[in-house]
Amino acid sequence: MNKIRVFIVDDSSNAVNDVKKYFSDCGDIEVVLSANDGVEAVKIIEERAHDFDVLIMDLIIPKLDGLSVLETIRKKGINVKSIVTTNINSTLIINKCMDEGVNYYMLKPYDMASLYSRVREVYKTSSKELFLDDKSLNGAITDMLHSLGIPSHIKGYSYIRDSISLMYKNPSMIGAITKELYPEVASMYDTTSSRVERAIRHAIEVSWSRGDYDLMESLFGHSVDYDRAKPTNSEFIATLADRLRLDNCFWIYLINLPHYIIRYKRRIFLWTSVLIKMFVWY
Repeated sequence: MNKIRVFIVDDSSNAVNDVKKYFSDCGDIEVVLSANDGVEAVKIIEERAHDFDVLIMDLIIPKLDGLSVLETIRKKGINVKSIVTTNINSTLIINKCMDEGVNYYMLKPYDMASLYSRVREVYKTSSKELFLDDKSLNGAITDMLHSLGIPSHIKGYSYIRDSISLMYKNPSMIGAITKELYPEVASMYDTTSSRVERAIRHAIEVSWSRGDYDLMESLFGHSVDYDRAKPTNSEFIATLADRLRLDNCFWIYLINLPHYIIRYKRRIFLWTSVLIKMFVWY
């Protein structure tokens, strides 16, 4: 069996050596190239892009940072499967990595076994979707729930956070909320499925009374324009998990959009609805 060939870029020689040793012990992955700064990384990628399968690169490296390396090779039309590692848990950086075609975003310090699994996954995938490791995923979910006005001190907050994470990783759970999702979350907190369901319902009600109206409209559709009807538990969890999984944290852009743009879009929708109703009536 052919080994997966890895090119690692990190200014820490110890980090590079640790990865080399771990992969060598595993047997099916081999570090074939390494670099300690961004300029050297670009040069190797330009000359030897076909000599490795997966790039593992720290974002904070000398001479040329990791994002600049990715931007440089993208402009040159060089496509590589890549995993970025960093100490920075920033939605802005995640978005930039997504724009540059990164496959996986991984926070330091990472577990070697997790890095091993991620390399195998990235090697097999043909998708350019950006995947988040557990730390980044939890951070993205936390930001989302806070923006929706769900306070972290209520029980439903933790239940929703873990429910979104579970559904993000296992989309099939959308059809088994009661039989699979609630029991799994309940087992995490030593409680019952019915209490999980009630607490999530309460958290959604709190969100609907105090959350960001424009963000809710963007996430859950235009129904909030009429009677602010609350989504069901399953609709709420599935919608947020879908945004994270399928749109690569696209909700972040909605949060950062100027509110006047969103209000302008809402007015267009409302006037269009009025014109349609008038046309049907006449």
